[in-house]
Amino acid sequence: MSLYYVQKLLYQLNRDPLVRKRFETSRDELLAEYALTGEERAAIVDGDIGLLYVMGVNGQILMHYSALIGQQWDEYIASMRAGVEKHGPVRAGLYSMLKDRSR
Repeated sequence: MSLYYVQKLLYQLNRDPLVRKRFETSRDELLAEYALTGEERAAIVDGDIGLLYVMGVNGQILMHYSALIGQQWDEYIASMRAGVEKHGPVRAGLYSMLKDRSR
């Protein structure tokens, strides 16, 4: 998994109008510039917020990407919950769910 590249792309989509334009007009060319797995690529293209959350994408980045693809706040929250139900616990990153936490 290349969480760094997923987050880098989403951050740039959120911040840079030229990157957004390329995503709309030459998506395959843009995505080829990032070391993404097939699953990551599909989640980005499909706007699968739940899967991106489970992959470990930072919530600040994901929140803005969700808005960029037209989701309302309640849809964003519901998508993350549905992602955990469908794909299991968060796999990596800040929000990873620890099964056995020792004190």
